[in-house]
Amino acid sequence: MAFGQRTTGSSLFLLFVFFSFFGGGAPDDLASDRTALLAFRAAVVGVARRWNSTKSSPCSWSGVTCATGRVTKLRLPGSYLVGRIPPGTLGKLTALRVLSLRYNLLYGTIPHDFAALTTLRHLCLQHNRLSGEIPTVVFALRHLVRLNLANNSLSGAIPPAFNDLTGLSTLLLEGNRLSGALPDLHLPGLWHFNVSFNQLNGSIPAGLRSLPASSFIGNTLCGGPLPACPGEFPPAPSPLNPRGAGGGSKKLSAGAIAGIAIGSAAGLLVLLLLLVLCCRKKERGEAEPKAAQKMEPESEMALRSNQEVADNASGPRPTRPPPPAAAMAGTSSGSGQKLVFVGKLQRIYDLEDLLRASAEVLGKGATGTTYKAMLEMGMVVVVKRLRDVNLPEKEFHERMEAIGATDHPNLVVLQAYYYSKDEKLLVYEFAPNGSLSSVLHGNTLLDWETRLEIALGAAQGIEYIHLKGAGVSHGNIKSSNVILSRSNKACVADFGLSSLGSIPMPNQRAAGYRAPEVTDVRKVSQKADVYSFGVLLMELLTGKSPAQTLNDEDTIDLPRWVQSVVREAWNSEVFDLELSRHQNVEEEMVQLLQLAIDCAVQYPESRPSMSEVVAQIEQIRSSFSVRQQQQGGTISSGVRFS
Repeated sequence: MAFGQRTTGSSLFLLFVFFSFFGGGAPDDLASDRTALLAFRAAVVGVARRWNSTKSSPCSWSGVTCATGRVTKLRLPGSYLVGRIPPGTLGKLTALRVLSLRYNLLYGTIPHDFAALTTLRHLCLQHNRLSGEIPTVVFALRHLVRLNLANNSLSGAIPPAFNDLTGLSTLLLEGNRLSGALPDLHLPGLWHFNVSFNQLNGSIPAGLRSLPASSFIGNTLCGGPLPACPGEFPPAPSPLNPRGAGGGSKKLSAGAIAGIAIGSAAGLLVLLLLLVLCCRKKERGEAEPKAAQKMEPESEMALRSNQEVADNASGPRPTRPPPPAAAMAGTSSGSGQKLVFVGKLQRIYDLEDLLRASAEVLGKGATGTTYKAMLEMGMVVVVKRLRDVNLPEKEFHERMEAIGATDHPNLVVLQAYYYSKDEKLLVYEFAPNGSLSSVLHGNTLLDWETRLEIALGAAQGIEYIHLKGAGVSHGNIKSSNVILSRSNKACVADFGLSSLGSIPMPNQRAAGYRAPEVTDVRKVSQKADVYSFGVLLMELLTGKSPAQTLNDEDTIDLPRWVQSVVREAWNSEVFDLELSRHQNVEEEMVQLLQLAIDCAVQYPESRPSMSEVVAQIEQIRSSFSVRQQQQGGTISSGVRFS
């Protein structure tokens, strides 16, 4: 009997050991997924703190999707997550197929235990602050289809081990600090690839040369879609063996040759007919009066479309071949075909010079489309083509004269304007460094001192508008309306345009600057300008757009996010990564951040005036200058390009 009891006890012990080793000790189930998510929440500040830990199932939590009794998707884009992804948390979600933590403030690197996520297909960590080399753990995720690590601070080389991820269709690494040569990747399903704006060099490998040039710009690469490397001659494409046709040449059948011959003959006949028609049209054109009295308005300015700044776009747009001319004027009415110059500027060009100019689109906003026009005389100007402006001619002239009389070093100068029934054009001076938006969210690294000077210059320009007339406001303060001169002096643009006509409500990104009390964008108070400037200061300090739409549901509200992070005592994490490189300026940075918060409070009467804002920024700059002198000028300054 005792022997039987001992045998039973031994069997139970063996069963216990078996289940301990093969899943019984740490079962992969919904309870373990819940524990892993709560551990992640405890380590990372952010929206995930709203998860209701009293519920036994995490499937109802924000951003969590479950299937077959496991967590399969975790999506927390733009959720203000701040901190490192600790090991022992997300790496335990072994049934995870989609992980999206984009547009947050996560730093450090990807934990090694992510290797356990063997079913992961989509990993999206773009627009965070991940650093170091590309983590080798991603090469263990053999089922990855989409990998997006763009716009972080990753450095080092791009490993050839990406070839191990044979199912990869999307690989996005742009906007990092990756260096060295590109490896030759042979991924049959890869159709979306981007390594632009890194520090890569050398020749583009053969396996990647079929990709567009936009995948490689912003490096020192050559070959393929980019200009040929030194000593390299691009192969002449053969019509019988087109590029990408594979291996050896193939002989054409007799039927194919006959088809080609017939097609060529038909094409030649069509070409001859077109030539005859063109000649007849030219003869009729010469018979018509040469001095036409009307110029019909074009639907768009015929311009080069290589876009420098898109106020309502999030990425580069495809380019078209540059057409030769621009048509900006409409039917003449009253003013005739003449530009009206304002201020002290003498007439040095006319409307015909603008019509002959080559130009490119700078951006499209609520008030119209802006172009950079390069005149034949070598002068460069900015032309804004207004839309939905129905003011009478006399009132339009009065408004333009008032805008032209507003002369300040921190305001973009209006040089001339054109009025007709169908067209209203404004001509401004050109600032070579573009807008603050393009610089801040592009590939230019602004240091603390430059950002402080930009903040002061923009504030002084707005202050001048407010002081010039009682109740006068700008009405459209945003980073794309702060233009930078060659020396990075900030000049405020688009003053006086928000009240010209029927202007639609701004898009989500532009609406992020709008004060909560504003219901009509044509009627904006000075206190609403102060709110918008406070949001602009936050953008300048954090590097984040004020209301970046991630998808239909997820939007970063910058003032709310800044206040939540400050409440969590994460002051150092709220600042742009570039600012964290500067030593001994934290005090001034926090002071400017507090000023931004004061400007963007909900109630207008609680906001400071622009004169008070200017005074506080000048005080911060004075404190910074004294500190710099005490340290012997060791605080770095300047603008760098990564």
